[in-house]
Amino acid sequence: MADAPINQLKKNSLGVGAVTFLVVSAAAPLTGSGGGVPPSMLFGNGAGIAASFVVVTLILLAFSVGYVAMSRHVKNAGAFYAFTAQGLGGRMGGAAAMIAILAYNGMQIGLIGLFGAVASGTGASFGLELPWWVWAYAAIVLVGIMGYRQVDLSAKVLMVLVLAEFAIVLLLDAAILTSGGAEGLSLAPFSWENLTSGTPSIGILFCFAAFIGFEATTIYSEEARNPAKTVPQATYISVLAIGCFYIVTSWLMIMGVGVDNLLPTLEANGPDSFLFDLSGRYLGEFPTLIMAVLFVTSIFAAVLAFHNAVARYKFVAGREGILPDRMGTTHALHLSPHMGSVAQTVLALVVVTVFVVLERDPVLELFVWLTQMGTLGILGLMALSSFAIVAFFKRDAMGEGMVSTTILPILSGLVMAGLFVKIFMDFGALTGASGVLAVAIPGLIPVLGLVGYLLALKLSRRDPARFADLGKAKF
Repeated sequence: MADAPINQLKKNSLGVGAVTFLVVSAAAPLTGSGGGVPPSMLFGNGAGIAASFVVVTLILLAFSVGYVAMSRHVKNAGAFYAFTAQGLGGRMGGAAAMIAILAYNGMQIGLIGLFGAVASGTGASFGLELPWWVWAYAAIVLVGIMGYRQVDLSAKVLMVLVLAEFAIVLLLDAAILTSGGAEGLSLAPFSWENLTSGTPSIGILFCFAAFIGFEATTIYSEEARNPAKTVPQATYISVLAIGCFYIVTSWLMIMGVGVDNLLPTLEANGPDSFLFDLSGRYLGEFPTLIMAVLFVTSIFAAVLAFHNAVARYKFVAGREGILPDRMGTTHALHLSPHMGSVAQTVLALVVVTVFVVLERDPVLELFVWLTQMGTLGILGLMALSSFAIVAFFKRDAMGEGMVSTTILPILSGLVMAGLFVKIFMDFGALTGASGVLAVAIPGLIPVLGLVGYLLALKLSRRDPARFADLGKAKF
């Protein structure tokens, strides 16, 4: 393998199932159910969260139509970057590349903080009392090793973890369903009244965050078997699987305590223990203990998935001249984006160390601040990609219909842009970041976008031919 191409990923290594598990693991079904859904009920629109998941699923399906159409013609591990470069030009592509690197780093490093805190608590229940940062450093090292090696190794590990996540939550769903819940089964959570109750915008934003990761199907297009079929199938399966899972699970979680008792229960006991309290009530002590362990592995799976995404964006940015060429090489044996993986591991170590030294909270600060910044960045990338899709197909429809090339991309792009502005303006209120941090953290997104734009501009002057190829298929 010593003579393998140094700037190409391992081809034909992932099927539909592997790609699907790689991206669904980033959405972290158990983490979302236990750590995301209860707060979205409490601070958002209460029982209407189930209807909010229906709305968000439909929005993302609309986005996916244009996204999939574009993926048939632009096959590049840079995904958002490649789509933006091909639709809106190389300079905007450079901006998208750096925003993507920032956003996925934010998601990955933020989740490391949550992993450390949850693993520390779970370990203590087994008599292993260690500070959160010990677990965090262990996760960084293990994920770094796996990210350095072949992608199919990561896919196999994630497949096992994600199946276990789904199994334990679906077991709880079945227990609530068969028992009839606390007050009998009802479709009241899907009513317009519940959807618009409380603060529905916060509910919608929490729901959207639960899907982050599904868009990564195109990141693996260079490593997929028959990507023209694998990527579209994996994209639709991912959106539908995540959407249906959260719609059903959030509805049954509400049924578990009753619509009228939902908010009083959350206010009395807090959102953190809500899912586990339901499990104790409907499944018993031992399955709940299993769920607690799987909650830790769920977060680990998401950390690994986002690490893989970051490594691939850095690889593409290096291969195409935006970042140093060294970043765009692959391992001679594993054909993995090892330099991007190493760079991400080092950055994670540095950021976590800063939070440890400053004694900042791993959940309320490291996790919340960075993942919300990452969510905001990905929203911006989705909006950019939507408008890039319209511009790309306006030049040549390539046999694609108007619905997939114009109508749905424009509609979804406007929705994503609106959500981006909403989160940016309310970042401090949504995350608890105060003072200068409420502006500085989300402000990293336009700053990195400008850096990427200038790097692409520099490339256009240094190597016009290479600049002209930004975002084009590489295999």
